[in-house]
Amino acid sequence: MSKNIAIIDYGMGNLHSVASAVEHVCPDSQINITADAKIILEADHVILPGVGAIRDCMHEIRRLKVDETVQQVIKQKQPLLGVCVGMQALMTHSEENGGIECLNYFPGEVKLFQGDQFTPGHAEHLKVPHMGWNNVEQLVNHAVFHGIASDTRFYFVHSFYAQMNEHAIGACEYGPKFAAMLAKDNVVAVQFHPEKSHQAGLRLIRNFLNWDGQ
Repeated sequence: MSKNIAIIDYGMGNLHSVASAVEHVCPDSQINITADAKIILEADHVILPGVGAIRDCMHEIRRLKVDETVQQVIKQKQPLLGVCVGMQALMTHSEENGGIECLNYFPGEVKLFQGDQFTPGHAEHLKVPHMGWNNVEQLVNHAVFHGIASDTRFYFVHSFYAQMNEHAIGACEYGPKFAAMLAKDNVVAVQFHPEKSHQAGLRLIRNFLNWDGQ
């Protein structure tokens, strides 16, 4: 399959590892790592990655007018995938850095894992950040799950989590149960790193690139 894929570059993402994963599953694709709105809005599929502090991410997203571009991507019904902090940026608000207003596409709050919470079925306190492999329970049937079993393990690295809401399609437990995946209209977002999640992650990226956003 030949695709025109835009990976949004606002200086805060694992851009080249995401691009490598996309190239692996879709070798004939044209991949643009860019903040140029024209290029992004002409893409078949758009990926919004993110790592680091949400305050810095949102500052750069707004400075580069990526927030306006993302709104237009959503309006145009282009399939959009948010990854890690890219997912958190799509939420209403994060309590990180004293409280940050986000893009408010998915309703809800991004909260800090508390070290005095407990892992399910164990007495030890949580280690923060949540780092490593964990199961993702599938809550609804969605195209990005094609060929991926419920409770498949994906790779996480994060200290903050999105609370469960009506748009959660995948859930994970690490102390609290949290939204590992969200979907609404032409947007899917994941808290884990599919580009670091071996075959299951590559399958999810392939499924996203095969998805028409409907």
